[in-house]
Amino acid sequence: MKVTIGKKGLNKTWQQEHPEETKCVHCKGIARIGFVAHERIEEKLPLEEYVCSLHTNEPISMWLHDCCTVAVYFCKKCLKTTSLYNQG
Repeated sequence: MKVTIGKKGLNKTWQQEHPEETKCVHCKGIARIGFVAHERIEEKLPLEEYVCSLHTNEPISMWLHDCCTVAVYFCKKCLKTTSLYNQG
């Protein structure tokens, strides 16, 4: 994983760009981008070094199927975190 702090990380994604703000899952306030953790955006790694390889997808247990990015947001009101992710 690599980490990009702030707005510069919003385009470190496998799908559409991460938003600058999102709704806090705890208090419904506004959560602002803190950082984005991302896999394989700039380099290829062996499959076993990705988060998706930690667990298997099973009929009763969902898990990632590919490399991912995770955007972490901090709420302006309660300071708790909310995260959004996507996959390659």
